Amino acid sequence: MRILLPGVIAMAAIVVASNILVQYPLGSFLTWGALTYPFAFLVTDLVNRLEGPATARRVVLVGFATGILCSFVGTQIMGEFGPLVTLRIALGSGIAFLCAQMLDISVFNRLRQGVWWQAPLVSTLVSSTLDTAIFFTIAFSAALTLLEPGNDVSWATGPMPLLGLGPEAPFWVSLAVGDWLVKLLLALVALVPFRLAVARLAARVA
Repeated sequence: MRILLPGVIAMAAIVVASNILVQYPLGSFLTWGALTYPFAFLVTDLVNRLEGPATARRVVLVGFATGILCSFVGTQIMGEFGPLVTLRIALGSGIAFLCAQMLDISVFNRLRQGVWWQAPLVSTLVSSTLDTAIFFTIAFSAALTLLEPGNDVSWATGPMPLLGLGPEAPFWVSLAVGDWLVKLLLALVALVPFRLAVARLAARVA
């Protein structure tokens, strides 16, 4: 259980940082938050590897609570076009985080007896895909306008070439695909700190 507190602190820090950095664009299809949020999966996987799924779920619940608090604060801050965090964004963020992280724990646990990289890589790829699909659909899809009729998401639903190059799709689909590709890249990058951290922390716990 000595990993619980560091895991909680790391998860809370990542969630807070991502909620702040998501306000700052990085190119046409990303925000700086896209570079920090995927490391939440690394924290979950490390805790799962070292302490098991029950402790990992506790860390996820702390991250979920932190995200709700950040979303509430964001709804109280007015930007140029209204609150920084709308109801749809808050719902999408919370539901996506909780569902994806719990899926990550489940998939990781099924694969934990395999080669060292299999569980963290596969669980992160699967759960990141679910996270992206849930968040962007709830937050921006025209099909879910009834969730928050007063929230004008026309800027996100207008057609444009996918990522500026491909076939036409709603702009939010390009945002989702760009975010998803970054998550896939960082899932590979995160294997290095995962391997190093597991070896170091396992030795320290022992």
